Amino acid sequence: MADYITTFSKIHFTPLAPRREDIIIEDIAHALSLMTRANGHFPEFYSVAQHCMDCAMVAEAECLSIREQLACLLHDASEAYLSDITRPVKANLTEYRRIEKALQDMIYEKYLPGGLTEAEAQTVKRIDDTCLYYEFEHFMGERLSLQVPQIAKVPEYKISPFREAEEAFLKRFYELTD
Repeated sequence: MADYITTFSKIHFTPLAPRREDIIIEDIAHALSLMTRANGHFPEFYSVAQHCMDCAMVAEAECLSIREQLACLLHDASEAYLSDITRPVKANLTEYRRIEKALQDMIYEKYLPGGLTEAEAQTVKRIDDTCLYYEFEHFMGERLSLQVPQIAKVPEYKISPFREAEEAFLKRFYELTD
């Protein structure tokens, strides 16, 4: 077997030796629109693409910069090439986290010249964690912590067919990069 995956756009992408020119936003949008949040355990299909758009929407509601909104939109982009792994498992996979970080940094560098600053990375993590909290409250009726995080705007959690999520992700990406 080859050491590459074939992406939606038919690129042979080598996850362990990625090349910047092989990172294509259409591949990211397509793959994330088909990946489910919570490892498929929510009672309804809710995609990683929708989660990423929610994170960008929260960043916009907080009046954060276009750059930070784009970082939020792209924060799970590496999952398009590596897949998603639940947090409790990922915490124990040191090499996977290294691979994921290297790829995610390359994605940020491609679409956000200079990559993320530490402050931007902390903002993205805060918004990601906040959106995770509200997703679990909405879909599972579960509070992930005793402290309820502040959120500028709670997402609608509208279930969308994957093609709609893919198109909406791309539309938001192009709005933020135009």
